[in-house]
Amino acid sequence: MALFLLGGRFFKCRTDIKRVAKESFQSYCSSLASGRQHVNGVDLYYEQTGTGKHAVLLIPGALGCIWTDFGPQLKSLNKERFTVVGWDPRGYGQSRPPDRDFPPDFFERDAKDAVDLMKALGFGKFSLLGWSDGGITALIAAAKNPDLISKMVVWGSNAFVSQQDLKLYNAVRDVSKWSARMRQPMEEVYGAQVFAKTWEAWGDGITQFAKRPEGSICLELLPRISCPTLIIHGEKDPMVPSFHPQCLLKHIKGSRLHLMPEGKHNLHLRYADEFNRLVEDFLGH
Repeated sequence: MALFLLGGRFFKCRTDIKRVAKESFQSYCSSLASGRQHVNGVDLYYEQTGTGKHAVLLIPGALGCIWTDFGPQLKSLNKERFTVVGWDPRGYGQSRPPDRDFPPDFFERDAKDAVDLMKALGFGKFSLLGWSDGGITALIAAAKNPDLISKMVVWGSNAFVSQQDLKLYNAVRDVSKWSARMRQPMEEVYGAQVFAKTWEAWGDGITQFAKRPEGSICLELLPRISCPTLIIHGEKDPMVPSFHPQCLLKHIKGSRLHLMPEGKHNLHLRYADEFNRLVEDFLGH
């Protein structure tokens, strides 16, 4: 059975994901502001749309960038209610150079970059939407900046690495064993050699957390999160077992969990209308 890569994770159905993302990207370009902002020693690429008072930052998954991960959100989230900012984390997409690396604190570094980018763009408070690895980044940012984060939505994310997770990561570690169709989306962004090298480095980066007590990525930070938090989980997600959202629900005070029975890892792309409604309702109340 083929797996499809997007945002650093794999899911079983490729169904038009790339087409949907690109069409969405093209359709909102006319109302988009873009640029690079120098933050923490690097130039971070961002795109911004909407005029609403409520600012929202979209945080992509591993190796993901704006156009691969969030086209339907930048296109369709209410532009009168929200100002939506997408960005490519350092070493990803158009935020290169530098090349991406994965030191032990790479999630903390991404969280600091995310917050400092929004500060540099002039936002005093804002909400976070984090997918997959981007959800981990959001959890850390919210825990460490309680006065800045209004609300948070995370999906496809985990606060620790289990032995079951390691098996999933190891099964897809070697990109030379993937079909050309599987590799194509990320090779278009990075080129074949850079993608293979970066993906292998990501594998090393994420598995290093398994050596920590309880496999923690940010378990100890979860009780420090004070903003209203919505956890969304696709019950057919092949890469994030259901014990991960249950862990977040248990340790983030006042959080709530919404399950999507047919959702997979890419639920915000596959079921974009439903996802966007959930997000707008949550952020608006």
